[in-house]
Amino acid sequence: MRSEPVELRVGGQTYRVVASAGEDELQRLAAIVDARLRAITPPGRPMTPQGLLLAALALAHDLEEEKSRNQKLASRSKEMLGSVLARLDAAIGSVGEPAELDEPAPGP
Repeated sequence: MRSEPVELRVGGQTYRVVASAGEDELQRLAAIVDARLRAITPPGRPMTPQGLLLAALALAHDLEEEKSRNQKLASRSKEMLGSVLARLDAAIGSVGEPAELDEPAPGP
């Protein structure tokens, strides 16, 4: 954990935070929260705890949607890779098998 607090501005308020993340990372994350808060707060209205909660819920919702998309993509990629490996196994297996001859080999 950091020993010195970092000052973050969110919704017009300054927060002093001590965290394991670096200052640049904390500032970047605070900017994301601040932008979301400004997007849901009507112009000219002050930031409220309810607005901050709505911003947090909206960001959590975005995170959950992204996780779901990522899981679907990983599952689909795994299925496609399995299909490709099965085709490769089949192709390699047919190369190693002796060919069956329906006709006798031509003689001299």
